[in-house]
Amino acid sequence: MAGKFKIKKGDQVVVITGRDKGKKGEVLEVLRAKSRVRVQGVNMVKRQRRATQNDAGGIVSMEAPLHISNVAHVDPESGAATRVGFEVKDGEKVRVAKRSGKALA
Repeated sequence: MAGKFKIKKGDQVVVITGRDKGKKGEVLEVLRAKSRVRVQGVNMVKRQRRATQNDAGGIVSMEAPLHISNVAHVDPESGAATRVGFEVKDGEKVRVAKRSGKALA
Protein backbone atom coordinates (compact mmCIF):
# COMPACT_ATOMS: atom_id res chain seq x y z
CA MET A 1 0.00 0.00 0.00
CA ALA A 2 1.44 3.35 -1.01
CA GLY A 3 0.98 5.97 1.66
CA LYS A 4 2.43 9.41 2.19
CA PHE A 5 6.19 9.32 2.61
CA LYS A 6 8.31 11.98 4.24
CA ILE A 7 11.39 10.69 2.42
CA LYS A 8 11.82 12.01 -1.10
CA LYS A 9 14.31 11.62 -3.94
CA GLY A 10 17.50 13.57 -3.23
CA ASP A 11 17.18 13.49 0.58
CA GLN A 12 20.17 12.54 2.72
CA VAL A 13 19.32 9.48 4.83
CA VAL A 14 21.05 7.10 7.25
CA VAL A 15 20.36 3.36 7.52
CA ILE A 16 19.10 2.59 11.05
CA THR A 17 18.98 -1.21 10.93
CA GLY A 18 20.34 -4.13 8.95
CA ARG A 19 23.77 -5.05 7.61
CA ASP A 20 24.43 -1.50 6.36
CA LYS A 21 23.47 0.17 9.65
CA GLY A 22 25.09 3.59 10.02
CA LYS A 23 25.77 4.16 6.32
CA LYS A 24 24.64 7.49 4.88
CA GLY A 25 23.66 8.31 1.34
CA GLU A 26 21.34 10.12 -1.02
CA VAL A 27 17.96 8.68 -2.01
CA LEU A 28 18.11 7.75 -5.69
CA GLU A 29 14.55 6.49 -6.08
CA VAL A 30 11.38 6.03 -4.02
CA LEU A 31 9.33 2.94 -4.93
CA ARG A 32 5.97 3.99 -3.54
CA ALA A 33 4.02 0.83 -4.46
CA LYS A 34 6.46 -1.37 -2.50
CA SER A 35 7.30 1.14 0.28
CA ARG A 36 10.99 0.96 -0.57
CA VAL A 37 13.84 3.33 -1.37
CA ARG A 38 17.15 2.99 -3.21
CA VAL A 39 20.05 4.74 -1.46
CA GLN A 40 23.35 5.57 -3.17
CA GLY A 41 26.15 3.21 -2.06
CA VAL A 42 23.94 1.22 0.35
CA ASN A 43 22.73 -2.40 0.07
CA MET A 44 24.98 -3.14 -2.89
CA VAL A 45 24.33 -6.35 -4.85
CA LYS A 46 25.99 -7.86 -7.92
CA ARG A 47 23.93 -8.77 -10.96
CA GLN A 48 24.94 -10.41 -14.21
CA ARG A 49 23.93 -8.34 -17.22
CA ARG A 50 23.61 -9.75 -20.71
CA ALA A 51 25.57 -7.93 -23.38
CA THR A 52 23.59 -5.77 -25.81
CA GLN A 53 24.55 -3.69 -28.82
CA ASN A 54 25.16 -0.68 -26.58
CA ASP A 55 26.53 -2.40 -23.47
CA ALA A 56 29.35 -4.88 -22.87
CA GLY A 57 27.50 -6.76 -20.13
CA GLY A 58 29.21 -8.67 -17.32
CA ILE A 59 28.89 -8.43 -13.54
CA VAL A 60 27.46 -5.07 -12.41
CA SER A 61 27.20 -3.71 -8.85
CA MET A 62 23.98 -1.83 -8.12
CA GLU A 63 21.91 -0.62 -5.18
CA ALA A 64 19.05 -2.87 -4.12
CA PRO A 65 15.94 -1.30 -2.54
CA LEU A 66 15.60 -1.01 1.26
CA HIS A 67 12.32 -0.83 3.13
CA ILE A 68 11.49 2.77 3.92
CA SER A 69 11.19 1.99 7.65
CA ASN A 70 14.90 1.06 7.74
CA VAL A 71 16.12 4.57 6.87
CA ALA A 72 15.82 7.94 8.59
CA HIS A 73 16.63 11.52 7.57
CA VAL A 74 20.04 12.92 8.49
CA ASP A 75 19.92 15.96 10.76
CA PRO A 76 21.62 18.86 8.91
CA GLU A 77 23.22 20.14 12.12
CA SER A 78 24.49 17.02 13.93
CA GLY A 79 24.49 14.39 11.17
CA ALA A 80 22.50 11.96 13.33
CA ALA A 81 19.20 10.26 12.48
CA THR A 82 16.13 12.42 13.01
CA ARG A 83 12.40 12.38 12.52
CA VAL A 84 10.61 14.87 10.31
CA GLY A 85 8.01 17.48 11.18
CA PHE A 86 6.29 20.20 9.22
CA GLU A 87 6.13 23.96 9.83
CA VAL A 88 4.67 26.86 7.93
CA LYS A 89 7.35 29.49 7.22
CA ASP A 90 6.55 32.56 5.11
CA GLY A 91 3.24 30.99 4.07
CA GLU A 92 4.98 27.86 2.77
CA LYS A 93 4.90 24.38 4.30
CA VAL A 94 8.46 23.08 4.86
CA ARG A 95 9.91 19.88 6.31
CA VAL A 96 12.02 20.37 9.44
CA ALA A 97 14.25 18.04 11.46
CA LYS A 98 12.75 17.28 14.88
CA ARG A 99 16.21 16.95 16.45
CA SER A 100 17.52 20.44 15.61
CA GLY A 101 14.54 22.32 14.15
CA LYS A 102 16.48 23.12 10.95
CA ALA A 103 14.74 22.97 7.57
CA LEU A 104 15.48 19.94 5.38
CA ALA A 105 16.56 20.52 1.80
